Amino acid sequence: MKTIIAPSLLACDFLNIESELKHFEGQDDFWFHLDIMDGHFVPNLTFGHPIISLINKKTTIPLDAHLMVSNPEFYIDTFSDLGIHNLTWHYEASIENTLSLIEKAKKNYSSVGISIKPKTKIESVSLEILKNIDLLLIMSVEPGFGGQKFIEETYSRIKFFKGLREKHSLSFQIQIDGGVKDSNAKELLEAGADNLVAGSYVFSANEGEYINKVNSLRL
Repeated sequence: MKTIIAPSLLACDFLNIESELKHFEGQDDFWFHLDIMDGHFVPNLTFGHPIISLINKKTTIPLDAHLMVSNPEFYIDTFSDLGIHNLTWHYEASIENTLSLIEKAKKNYSSVGISIKPKTKIESVSLEILKNIDLLLIMSVEPGFGGQKFIEETYSRIKFFKGLREKHSLSFQIQIDGGVKDSNAKELLEAGADNLVAGSYVFSANEGEYINKVNSLRL
């Protein structure tokens, strides 16, 4: 499985977002990560339908939407016309109906995932869920704020799910979000991750160095 790098657009220069997007055109194994926050599941509030629609019109790069929201079903429905490639929501927001939401989302999205917070017990994610998702997002910081310190226990969580993936011949990607940079990317990939979200690390560089930053996260 090839490594996908997914810079979080929450860290880009929003006043110049069209030019920011153009820096990455033509990149292979590359997504744009969209952090969607509702001000309820997490304290912050970010962009919604109108902004994502504009982003979709300005890039050919696959969009990866990470819903940090209390009512994922609403967004599964209302985001279906935005050209989103991968849609992920938090398992903690859908514990009672995760499987039915996965089935619903798969009707409109090429890739469907769930996310777990750092303190969520990994054993609580059932094998049936893992069999039905395309992506598992393991948060390596608490969701809702950028620039946090990477949580070291993430490595063991990755290895746990990698083991299940191999044991049961499953094909879901393991995505990591939070504190990802060149100093830990190799260890994350070797542990079993194959999709890395990096916002602050990529967009803190000078514009001409964005691609170098992206490539530094690959093995």
